[in-house]
Amino acid sequence: MSERTDDTATPAPKPTIEELRAEIKQTRADLGETVQALAAKADVKARAREQVEVARERALETVRTNQVPIAMVVAAAVAVAGIILVLRGRRR
Repeated sequence: MSERTDDTATPAPKPTIEELRAEIKQTRADLGETVQALAAKADVKARAREQVEVARERALETVRTNQVPIAMVVAAAVAVAGIILVLRGRRR
């Protein structure tokens, strides 16, 4: 009822030095990428700058595609300037 393992099975061949070196080189590359990714996540200033840049680009795209807010801002600025000029003229 107990199972016997086959002791005559051939063990896996040992890797060659070149294979070991290639594996080490790949492991180092993977580790380097992991370290860079972790460093990028830990760099709060850079992430904040990136978020600001994304928000800026999004706002610029909105302005480029929708000209109505620009016209409203210009009209409001002209109206405020006109009101200021009228009020200054009355005081003199």
